[in-house]
Amino acid sequence: MSVRTAVPIAMRLSWLVLFALVISEFFTDLPGPGWATTFLPATVVLVLMVATTALQARAAAPRGEPRPPVEVDPPVTGRWTALNSPADKVPSHGTHGYGQTYAIDIVADPETGEDEPPARPAFGRLWPLFRRSRAFPAFGAPLLAVADATVVRASDGQRDHLSRNSLPALAYLMLIEGNIRSIVGVHRVIGNHVILDLGDSTYAVYAHAQRGSLRVKPGDTVRAGQRIARCGNSGNTTEPHLHFHLMDGPDLDNARGVPFTWRGVGVPANGETFTVEEQSEEQVAQA
Repeated sequence: MSVRTAVPIAMRLSWLVLFALVISEFFTDLPGPGWATTFLPATVVLVLMVATTALQARAAAPRGEPRPPVEVDPPVTGRWTALNSPADKVPSHGTHGYGQTYAIDIVADPETGEDEPPARPAFGRLWPLFRRSRAFPAFGAPLLAVADATVVRASDGQRDHLSRNSLPALAYLMLIEGNIRSIVGVHRVIGNHVILDLGDSTYAVYAHAQRGSLRVKPGDTVRAGQRIARCGNSGNTTEPHLHFHLMDGPDLDNARGVPFTWRGVGVPANGETFTVEEQSEEQVAQA
């Protein structure tokens, strides 16, 4: 077992031990002073968790010179805005874990008239606490294969939850929900997802897909531009969006990130809006 595989397992076990120690304090009466029976072990576990987190980040970091960006087609059509972009910061999401060194988040941002409100609901400080996924234009948007590829993973069935785009909901996501998802495993973090093998040790990840929208299964071959799923709000998300990145292996716990560039778009920076024209089915078939 490699270090990159062992570290996430150790982290999850540390969380479970910490929870067990806290729960035991309420339901058991261990002999000896509290600092020796609960506080000291919990402190040791916390130190180990910090150490494993640092080790995980170091193990997943790129080695040597980064690979040249891999040019692929955009995974969506229409007008979108980039968030957490590698054009501004690497690692873009603050961690090398899960192979997401060069990951990007994008949200649908269609144009509206001058006298009309934006199609995408704004972040609210206190109200509304949450919104339904269908309130966001990204929800249900088609996700397209970025190249001719083979499907290596296709996971469906997780629910599309309510948004977390208010301060109380965001605090809940960051302090409680996000940590619980990390403990359970990466599949709960990225939600419904598809991983494509593009060849040359390059794999494309589509995270947070809509439940029941996957059109592919492991072993299928797809053409560039082919619809493979729809954008959703499953996993560790604040609102419906696509999380996309390339990595050097199919195992999210054991992969390193690979730089990308979208053909005709490049790598949009944080807050940058881009538009991709939709192709007809005939154009996709001829590509």
